[in-house]
Amino acid sequence: MTVKKVTLNQDKLNQIVTDARKNQDEREKSYRGQALKMYPWICGRCVREFTSANLSELTVHHRNHNHDDNPADGSNWELLCLYCHDNEHQRFEETRFSCNNSNSLANVPLGSHNPFANLKSMLENKK
Repeated sequence: MTVKKVTLNQDKLNQIVTDARKNQDEREKSYRGQALKMYPWICGRCVREFTSANLSELTVHHRNHNHDDNPADGSNWELLCLYCHDNEHQRFEETRFSCNNSNSLANVPLGSHNPFANLKSMLENKK
């Protein structure tokens, strides 16, 4: 099998590099880019660590749920993984709608099973 060599146009390569640098500069100006520079790449809830390989799974969460509130000091941002971010928004929606609903989650009885109910007596019997 023969390998076909492709000659690369130097002007095209220069344009690709220039575009990549421009796009990187624009990303860094966004609140996501600023937050990624400002905070360690760790989820604020589950403490999962991220690398450049999986950084796309780390999101910027607006603490007050206002996406237009982007202070330069990052006080309205926290980095959350996709799962924790979805969970946070789900909790927010449940809270928002359950306050106006007579069937509030606060009226739902909690489970009555206690798996540790006899633990003390079991430990005493072991002695």
